[in-house]
Amino acid sequence: MSTWEVHAVKYADRNSRTRRDSFIFDDNHDAPHPMDYFMWLLRCGPRTILVDTGYDDAEAASRDRPIRLDPVTALAPLGITPEAITDVIVTHLHYDHAGGLHLFPNARLHMQAAEMAYATGPCMCHDTLRMPFTAGHICEAVQRLYSGKVIFTDGDAEIADGVTVHCIGGHSRGLQAVRVRTEKGWMVLASDAAHYYENFVARKPFPIVVDLQNMLDGFDTLLRLASRPELIVPGHDPIVCEVFAPGAADHIRRLDPGPQRPVPGLS
Repeated sequence: MSTWEVHAVKYADRNSRTRRDSFIFDDNHDAPHPMDYFMWLLRCGPRTILVDTGYDDAEAASRDRPIRLDPVTALAPLGITPEAITDVIVTHLHYDHAGGLHLFPNARLHMQAAEMAYATGPCMCHDTLRMPFTAGHICEAVQRLYSGKVIFTDGDAEIADGVTVHCIGGHSRGLQAVRVRTEKGWMVLASDAAHYYENFVARKPFPIVVDLQNMLDGFDTLLRLASRPELIVPGHDPIVCEVFAPGAADHIRRLDPGPQRPVPGLS
């Protein structure tokens, strides 16, 4: 059975947020609550899979949300060139997860059919639901579809030996988590099924949500998929950079050996 290296690649952060930006129900809503932005790279022998793509300088300027590193530059310490990426798992099509699709021209995209239907359907008539999406990114996904480079899944699916995807929904209609077999057991890259550890530990929903029940049920799904709770990796929590060992550069963390110190709330 294949086991995989898993690398978290931080390319941006936003430190001006408060807890009201992260949790629907919270008594301390004015307290600072920063957010980190990641891509994830999976490697097993010669096989490499990128999970999400981040977003580029143009998107950063458009949204006034600066990035620290262009996604291509962020991946470079791992020896990755954009042309060499042949498979990208798109957890969902929000700007910070699919904003770099155009940077990886040779990649097949693996996504839930529900996500494409959501991002191109009637729900996008609502400004609030449309806000996390950018039309150009959706058009890139559609162009990739018409080039025969999109593989749709519906629910649970195996992408490679030791890599599976699981539709969670909640935050976005077709949001999927990625389960990866490592030497420490099954690790789950939650993406935005849990932005923070606190989301699933304390059952506090994130405010950007299309289906609240799916989001809450998804917390249980994450726990079921992972061999242990500490092998669930949230999509945006700065704690990830504190508890996992440094990787190939300061902005990279090596996840597959597991956390190197206790995870707050899980100890």
